[in-house]
Amino acid sequence: MDASKRLAFSEPIMSQRRKVVSGFSLGVGVSLIFLTVILLNNTSLTVPKVQLFLQGSDSNSSFSWRFPFSARYSNGSASSLHRAEVNVSSEGSEKKTLLGNLTGDQKNASLHDGHEEHEDCCSLKNVTISGKENGHVGNSSCSVDDALGKCEEGLVKASNVSVGSLFEECDIFDGKWVRDESKPYYPLGSCPLIDRDFDCHLNGRPDNEYVKWRWQPNGCDIPSLNATDFLEKLRGQRLVFVGDSLNRNMWESMVCILRQSVRDKKRVFEISGKTEFKKKDVYAFRFEDYNCSVDFVSSPFIVQESTFKGTNGSSETLRLDLMDQTTTTYHDADIIVFNTGHWWTHEKTSRGEDYYQEGNHIYPRLKVLDAYTRALTTWARWIDNNIDANRTQVFFRGYSVTHFRGGQWNSGGQCHKETEPISDRKHLRKYPSKMRALEHVVIPKMKTSVIYMNISRLTDYRKDGHPSIYRMEYKTAEEQASAELHQDCSHWCLPGVPDTWNELLYASLLKYGKGHWKS
Repeated sequence: MDASKRLAFSEPIMSQRRKVVSGFSLGVGVSLIFLTVILLNNTSLTVPKVQLFLQGSDSNSSFSWRFPFSARYSNGSASSLHRAEVNVSSEGSEKKTLLGNLTGDQKNASLHDGHEEHEDCCSLKNVTISGKENGHVGNSSCSVDDALGKCEEGLVKASNVSVGSLFEECDIFDGKWVRDESKPYYPLGSCPLIDRDFDCHLNGRPDNEYVKWRWQPNGCDIPSLNATDFLEKLRGQRLVFVGDSLNRNMWESMVCILRQSVRDKKRVFEISGKTEFKKKDVYAFRFEDYNCSVDFVSSPFIVQESTFKGTNGSSETLRLDLMDQTTTTYHDADIIVFNTGHWWTHEKTSRGEDYYQEGNHIYPRLKVLDAYTRALTTWARWIDNNIDANRTQVFFRGYSVTHFRGGQWNSGGQCHKETEPISDRKHLRKYPSKMRALEHVVIPKMKTSVIYMNISRLTDYRKDGHPSIYRMEYKTAEEQASAELHQDCSHWCLPGVPDTWNELLYASLLKYGKGHWKS
């Protein structure tokens, strides 16, 4: 409102000729006089400035917001959009609950140009806001039907705007990879907390295109992971990743993303001073300014590894009926992300001979899928009996697909020199049977709500994202040639694919989360 404008009273109210004043009129008059006094005493009163933008943050604004409109794709038209960026000036800082999810700095919030490289892949560009109230978008160079139809066998090239609707009723794990020059969340080689095995850049990987991809769900959009917002919502709480080294991959990614937003990096530290995280242990990074921690608990099977003393001596077994003893370290956490799967492909587990145990019984032979289902049933029972569902949000991250060619991890498998994701869905694999058992057999029987992060398909595309031979720095060409015999095609480079898992975790918390996440 213009501060120079004054609210004028009407003649019927101000007139001294009127002799009879009703109670109602008197009330109206008093209210208007009171309002006039307020306006006269607050000449600096202004309306908060809200500016729609498509090319980054206003340098004068203190923060920016993503405002997801509720429109869905309709008839394949880009006019039923989707999402726009909204800048809010400091004057409007008290209106946080009106606009949506805080997205933080310009790097996370702005929309960047891309380049269309293939005629059969539509570039989304030149989109403008053409309606202030309904969020209508027009003038797109191609329709949504083009972007999600013609490009379905390839990879979409993003440009100027990220198209999608509110993700409340969308499967955010169903989509495709889109080129995004704003990635990664933290610069290559910038995070000293990454295990050297995962830091492909420092280990000499010559290309960096593998960090320039964003996951784009079909039919909707997801917010960028705003690290400051994440830490604010996590204030005073614990986020714990429980599982194998793939969850360690995800944990280190999360720590690096959040650390990037903290000004004083010394106030982010592992509480016991540990700098190596490969051993089976419990690790916790504390974010001092937010009184919160992001932890990793090494528990590759979730259930308990054990030994059995028989007449022929002791043998290693896996107790399908008992949880790992690490449960005491995370049962009271506020958010827990579980995973298990990769260790179930090793020789003992896949063969299943005299290895799986329940009570005092060792199965002479048990199929690995049956054993896996029994183990996760034990996990589900423990969750139902020990987790306070009113406080703790439980996630299970699905199986991360590997890309070994010509053998497995221990038999000469390779993924070296892969620099682009899979573009043809015909080369993708079937849905993992273990995840089918989790999704359709185990979780439906649980009393506790569990969010299943189905990342199998999105990782299947990314044959380019593994460390391959770049698990260490090589001094000579001979050392590098030798390394090609033992490649890592299961874990992921950081920055890289696990950053997207955490982006999807963030979106899921905004969608389903408890406590602060509801706001």
